Amino acid sequence: MERILVSACLMGLTVRYNGSDKLLISRTLARWRAEHRLVIHCPELAAGLNTPRLPAEIRGGNAEQVLKGEAKIIESNGDDVTQHYVLAAWLALRAAQEAQCRFALLTDGSPTCGSRQIYDGHFSGEKIAGNGVAAALLRQHGIEVFNEAQLDELIQRVAEADK
Repeated sequence: MERILVSACLMGLTVRYNGSDKLLISRTLARWRAEHRLVIHCPELAAGLNTPRLPAEIRGGNAEQVLKGEAKIIESNGDDVTQHYVLAAWLALRAAQEAQCRFALLTDGSPTCGSRQIYDGHFSGEKIAGNGVAAALLRQHGIEVFNEAQLDELIQRVAEADK
């Protein structure tokens, strides 16, 4: 039975930067939760960041460059919080590996969990194609990452893997 790392905010926990959730309602997620397949995790909280916290965006490159120390994650007040977010990524990977997750369902747009889109690094509200640092690191280690809009694809992949 496959296990899935899931962003805590998608499960209704109020852990997003602004103190909100991003609840994703699905019968399949409810069933998976009852079957103890879900590893509910907030990388930012695991790394010691507070809720609420200032918005943060990747600047000067992409998630892979952040992980290599070649780009930064900056809060809206200009503070460099790169190390907190890199730690968050590694803690997400550890949680996934310890639970033997082959899949992750993460919140898109986040500098940590974004798997298709992130914000442009200028706090303009504009999104660009890209990954957050946790999504990038999980993928580097062979974990398939999906966002909330890809739930049907994840359900299909898990069903295939369960066979």
